[in-house]
Amino acid sequence: MKHAFWHERWTENRIGFHQSDFNHWLTKYWSTLELSGEESVFVPLCGKSRDMLWLREQGHKVTGVELSDLACRDFFAEQGVDIDAIDEGAFHRRERDGISLLAGDVFKTTRAALNHPRAIYDRAALIALPPEMRIDYAAHIARLTVVGDQILLIALEYDNPRNEPPFSVKGDEVQRLFSAEFEIEELDSADLSEGRFENQREVVYRLVRR
Repeated sequence: MKHAFWHERWTENRIGFHQSDFNHWLTKYWSTLELSGEESVFVPLCGKSRDMLWLREQGHKVTGVELSDLACRDFFAEQGVDIDAIDEGAFHRRERDGISLLAGDVFKTTRAALNHPRAIYDRAALIALPPEMRIDYAAHIARLTVVGDQILLIALEYDNPRNEPPFSVKGDEVQRLFSAEFEIEELDSADLSEGRFENQREVVYRLVRR
């Protein structure tokens, strides 16, 4: 999506994708990655997700990347702190207590800027991107990772695809995007009969970099 689309969503507070509670798939399946708790974790298109607080509580150093500087500011404000942003190349960085947020284009990130993450948590990044950008995103994630790195990926599926996020990303597309570089395991899924879309369900994957 164009940058202006997301800036407008945050400015107008049209953020229905934001969850006030910790994501239940995260709390249920993060342990399947069998991490020690000391690893750095990368959260792409993080918004102001409280899931980053949960990951920090597990001992991880967390780096989130979000296009909207407003979202990054609000994340810390909602924790009762006001942090000035530091210019860092193409990004504005805010950091406190093991959580670092970079405001800028996720496609301009480097492994070093992300504190050499060993795991990635993707709840709403892949499904926020249109098809052509999903290809670029998967390629960029492969460049950011090394052998043994892992991803907990939560995808959304539904019939009658639409032209704005959240997009439907089905299992065959996950395979096409990531199978060249990652082992892919489907961990769980749930039908969302009360969801907004026809035949909607969430699917949770664990990916391991070859």
